[in-house]
Amino acid sequence: MLLTSPAFQNGARIPAKYTADGEDIPPPLKIENVPVNAKSLVLIVDDPDAPMGTWDHWIIFNIPPTNDFISEGTTPKGILGTNDFGKLEYGGPAPPSGTHRYKFKLYALDAELNLKEGSRKKEVERAMKGHIIEETVLEGKYSR
Repeated sequence: MLLTSPAFQNGARIPAKYTADGEDIPPPLKIENVPVNAKSLVLIVDDPDAPMGTWDHWIIFNIPPTNDFISEGTTPKGILGTNDFGKLEYGGPAPPSGTHRYKFKLYALDAELNLKEGSRKKEVERAMKGHIIEETVLEGKYSR
């Protein structure tokens, strides 16, 4: 399975447009080679370099496994979790200092998750245990 973006290469700088310093919209994402037995996808975007510990920017679960592209500025079909901004929507990079890594983590699951909208990342990760078929990560960097 592969997750890429036409907006930035893996390991490269995320354009400001997709950050809190720009339009604060999700970048376009391309999903390839999803396992045929996948029943759902989970997308988690977080910042492991945040000063208070990993900061969650976007959580979406029960994305249909047939979804192969997320257009710029859109949210895919699925159920939204609550990020560390206290919102359901995407919250773009906003590092207080230095260069931070932002991990766009995609998981293919053999089931849908029985969770409510607004679930936190820890709940989603707990529910995913034993159901992950495959996973991939796209990493972008950003500094002010």
